Amino acid sequence: MVFSGILVGFIDSKKSDPVWEEIIQMGNRREIFLDYFLIDKLDGLSLELHTPEDKGIVLNYDQPWEIFSPAYVTILKDKYLYRAYYRSGIRGDRKPYTNEEWTCYAESKDGINWEKPALGLFEFEGSRKNNIVLANEAPVHHNFSPFIDNNPKAMPEQKYKALGGTSRESIGLIAYSSPDGINWKKMQEEGVIKKGAFDSQNVAFWSESEEQYICYFRIFTKEGRFRSISRATSKDFIHWSEPVEMTYGDAPYEHLYIQQTSPYFRAPHIYVAIGARLLPNRQIGTLEQLTELKVDPNQHKGLAEPYIMTTRGGHVYDRTFMEAFIRPGIGLNNWVARTNFPALNVVQTGPEEMSVYVNQDYTQPTAHLRRYAMRLDGFSSIHANYNGGTVITKPFTFSGEQLELNFSTAAAGEIRIEIQDEHGIPIPGFTMEESAELIGNEIAKIASWKNGKSLISLATKPIRLHIYMKDADLYSLKFN
Repeated sequence: MVFSGILVGFIDSKKSDPVWEEIIQMGNRREIFLDYFLIDKLDGLSLELHTPEDKGIVLNYDQPWEIFSPAYVTILKDKYLYRAYYRSGIRGDRKPYTNEEWTCYAESKDGINWEKPALGLFEFEGSRKNNIVLANEAPVHHNFSPFIDNNPKAMPEQKYKALGGTSRESIGLIAYSSPDGINWKKMQEEGVIKKGAFDSQNVAFWSESEEQYICYFRIFTKEGRFRSISRATSKDFIHWSEPVEMTYGDAPYEHLYIQQTSPYFRAPHIYVAIGARLLPNRQIGTLEQLTELKVDPNQHKGLAEPYIMTTRGGHVYDRTFMEAFIRPGIGLNNWVARTNFPALNVVQTGPEEMSVYVNQDYTQPTAHLRRYAMRLDGFSSIHANYNGGTVITKPFTFSGEQLELNFSTAAAGEIRIEIQDEHGIPIPGFTMEESAELIGNEIAKIASWKNGKSLISLATKPIRLHIYMKDADLYSLKFN
C-alpha cells in the first residue's frame, strides 16, 4: 500500500478481545471514491460510476500518412500546452512493427481544439510537411508511449521519456528521452524490460508517492488464456526490477487489451487505469455491413469498450466497477474490433472539467479521436437517493485545519458531517446536530460546524467521518 499505517486497539462491545484496525495516514491527500479504501460502512448509500459526456470529435486521422490503424494515443498536459502522440502509418502489407508505421504528433492550447504542426523532421512521399515525430525506428513506433518525467532529479535534456517495442526477437521495451517532447533519441540500444508480451501500449511514469519509475505492460496470464498486465519498477529508468503479474482481487479475468494506468493528477497516490477490454469472439456486424464500412478484413471480430480500475501501488488492481466506463456509441461503426480504445491520461480541460479521449472507428476511413468530459474527480461518487443514508469512514489521521468537499445535491437534498473519534464516539463541537447543512453543487466547499472552530485541534489524532446524505453525490474530500 502507498499509505503507511499504525495499529490501534479498541474494545468491540460484542466481544471481549480487542479489535485491531489500521489507522490510515491521510495527511492532506485527496480521496476519490473509485474504491472502498476509505469506506468502512455504507447504510442506504452506494458507490456509483458516472459516464463521461460525449463532446465530439477533436482529431480526425485524415492525412495520407495516417490512413492505416491509428492507435495507442497518449495525451500530455504540459503546463499550458496539450500534446498528443499516436501510432499511424500506411502498412500496406498489414504487417506490424515495420517502418511503414510511425509516431505522429498533435498539440492544443485548450485540449479541445487540436492542430497537427508541420514538424519537418521526416520525409513522406518527398515532403517534410507532416506531423511525424518518430520514424525509421521499428518496432518502437508501433506502441511508442511518452510521459513528462516529474522526477526532481531528472536531467533537463531528459525531461520527456518514453518506452516502445516488442517481445519479438527478444527486443523488449526500448527507452527514449527528449528535451522538448519533439526530438527523441534512444537512451541505449538494448531493451530495458524484456519479460513481457508488449503487443499493445505499455505505460510508464515517475511515481511521486513511491519515488520510483513504474511501468505497467502487456503480458498473457500464466495459462495463456487472457491478456493481462505486469508491473516493474526502476530508480533510473534503465535498470528495472523483475516483473510482477498484477492481480484483480475477486474480479474475474478478462482480456485487458490496454490498461492506461497513470497517477490521477488531483490525487497522484491513486493510479487510475481507463483501459479497453476486448471480447475477442464477439461480432455483431455481418460481412456485408463491415465491408460497406470499409473495415479492415482482419478486424471484423472482437468488440472492445473502456473500463476503469485503480491501484495504489503493489501488484493488486481494484476493480470496484466491472461495468463499462463508456459504452460503445450508436452506429455499427462503434461496434467493430478494437475500436473504443481510450488514450493514456485524464487531463484538466476547464476550471471544473477534466477529459478523457477515446480512439474510435478503428481501421475505418472515418477513424478519429473523440473527447469525453466529466467534472473534476467525477469518475464516481458516494450516491444517496431521496430516502438518504449514511457512510462511516475507516479511522484516519489528517493534517490541516479545513475539510474540503466536492459534491452535488438536489434542491431537496443535503449533506451533513459528524467527526467521531476512532471508536465511533461523536466529538463535541463536531456532531451531526452541530454540522452546517451543505446544499448545492460545488467543486471545493469547506465543511463547517456551529462553533466555527477550525479542525487544527484534531489534526494528527485518529478520527472517523460520519456523513449523512440525501439526494446527493460526494465525489471527493481532502483536508487543507
